[in-house]
Amino acid sequence: MKLQIIVDVKTKMIVCIAIGKGREHDFSLFKDTVVSINTLIQFLTDSGYQGICKLFPNSLTPVKKSKKCPLTEVDKAFNRTLSSSRVVGEHVNRSLKIFRILSERYRNRRKRFGLRANLIAGLYNFELDRA
Repeated sequence: MKLQIIVDVKTKMIVCIAIGKGREHDFSLFKDTVVSINTLIQFLTDSGYQGICKLFPNSLTPVKKSKKCPLTEVDKAFNRTLSSSRVVGEHVNRSLKIFRILSERYRNRRKRFGLRANLIAGLYNFELDRA
C-alpha cells in the first residue's frame, strides 16, 4: 500500500492524504487524487513529480542533470534551497512512521488501511495542535 501526504509547510499539519496500491507511481497517484485543489497553491516536490508545473504552475521541482548538460552552480543552489524547505514534509513522514503500521509491510485488510492512515494522521494533527 502507498500513502501520500500533503503537508502545510508553515503549520506542519497534514492537509490531505492519498492512498493507492503499492505499485503505482507517485505522480499518477497525485494526479488521480488531487482534483479539486486550487491551482494557485505552490507544491514543493521531489524529482519524481516532473511535470507537475503543467497542473500547478507555482510548483517547484528540483532541476535534473543530463549526460550532456551538467548542473550549474545556480541549479545546485536552487536544489539545495528547495530541499531545505521540503525537509518539513520529510519530518512529518518520520513522525508518521513512528507508528510502525505505516513503516512496515501492511498485513491487515486492505480496505482498512485508509481508515488507519487517516486515524494516525488525525492523531498527529491533534498532538501538533495541543503542543
